[in-house]
Amino acid sequence: MAFALCPALAGEARAQEWVYKPSTSTGPTIDAYVKQLGPEANIIAHGDLQIDGKSVNCGKRPTVINPNFDSWGGAFPGFLILNTNKISGLTTQVKLYIYSHECGHQFVGADEIQADLFAIRRGVKWGWLDAQGMEDICTFISQLKGNSVHPPGPKRCETMRKYYRQLIENDTRTSTTTPDAGAHTLGPPR
Repeated sequence: MAFALCPALAGEARAQEWVYKPSTSTGPTIDAYVKQLGPEANIIAHGDLQIDGKSVNCGKRPTVINPNFDSWGGAFPGFLILNTNKISGLTTQVKLYIYSHECGHQFVGADEIQADLFAIRRGVKWGWLDAQGMEDICTFISQLKGNSVHPPGPKRCETMRKYYRQLIENDTRTSTTTPDAGAHTLGPPR
């Protein structure tokens, strides 16, 4: 959700305003980013990050812990950023949403709404997002006015709520109408 500038980077690069084009995406390397930050930066290898005791990952991408980052989280191609100071008072589901939103940028590019939907889909699929968590996310995001990159928080909330309901309704319909609802195979349905 990098809502602001990434401090101290040459050219004042914004962590979310890059346009993802696989052959031309730019941003600092993780080494350059960490070097700019100095000793306060901490790299957490993929697979090693836990948020409130829950293991999280974004494929094989590491996460940089930056307690001075001017937003809750951010992303550059190849790595995520979390500000542990800013997220410390948030509910677990909001923290997981922030992380998953930033992870979404790795797969969907700079589009904020698509990153939101990625996070909601991940939360439902991975089982950490329930109705109360959706409300917590909306309470959190609805306070944000938006800017040139981010739509206003209430609009984002409305879009995420609608998508959440669709996912839950589809999941309920699938689990009650599929003969082997518990089976997870890659084969065609019977």
